[in-house]
Amino acid sequence: MKRYDIAIIGTGPAGLEAALTAQARNKSLLLIGPAGLSAKVTKAGSVRNYLGLPNTSGAAMQAAFLEHLESAGIRITDGQARNIYAMGDYFAIQTGDADSMFEAETLILATGLPLSKSLPGEDRLLGRGVSYCATCDAALYRGKKTAVIGYTPKEEDEADFLSELAGEVLYFPQYGGDVRTAPAVKVIREKPAEILGETSVRILKTDGGEYEVDGIFILRETIAPDKLMPGLELEGSHVKVGPQMETNIPGCFAAGDITGPPYQYIKAAGQGNVAALSAVGFLTAKQKQ
Repeated sequence: MKRYDIAIIGTGPAGLEAALTAQARNKSLLLIGPAGLSAKVTKAGSVRNYLGLPNTSGAAMQAAFLEHLESAGIRITDGQARNIYAMGDYFAIQTGDADSMFEAETLILATGLPLSKSLPGEDRLLGRGVSYCATCDAALYRGKKTAVIGYTPKEEDEADFLSELAGEVLYFPQYGGDVRTAPAVKVIREKPAEILGETSVRILKTDGGEYEVDGIFILRETIAPDKLMPGLELEGSHVKVGPQMETNIPGCFAAGDITGPPYQYIKAAGQGNVAALSAVGFLTAKQKQ
């Protein structure tokens, strides 16, 4: 398996600037995130304080960013990091795609902030029936009853994959529009309210009823940083970083909204640059050991 110098998680301004800086320093890089870039960028109405792009729309900013990436020859690995593990001298990154695992010497987290809060019971039962990756953990629920809470249509594929192994799949879409899942997936238009169980998941409670299940897959666009990467130190809901964007885990850096306010594109891009330079410095020091 190829081990990259730098893995960057997120395709907002912080992640993209980190990628450009890493490439300029001649480092092999892996950029994981939505190929269409961060939804926060694409949905912006008007951005007035981004240097060089005065009073621009989110769509125009998206086009400019993608053009810059293309001219630099930087490719986005379209997907979402579901689990990241610090392995000592490298990081292992698992995405939502079946059998997709990546390795990198250093890591830059630029995922932005989750748009929804944890459900009551979610944190307590994480790893005991609550999971953030259906393709990662589907085999654990062979023949069992499961629930999938999807926040975007792209999660329908994970529900379909799960239905090939699980005995029953209940899908709770948290978005409007048509749902196109496999016939074996039962779609329920209700809002999850709480996860119940003592030592493991037993019930998903919604605004319309209660459902006995063995496992619950919560598939958000952005996973809370401490859930994405065990051991990461937070300050409130943000990743705690030093002046060089370093986290408490050696070789791991963070940039953008994930590090706290102000939540501005220009600040995120600057932090992405600093994080990438810090990752390069970390690699250089490591090579001299």
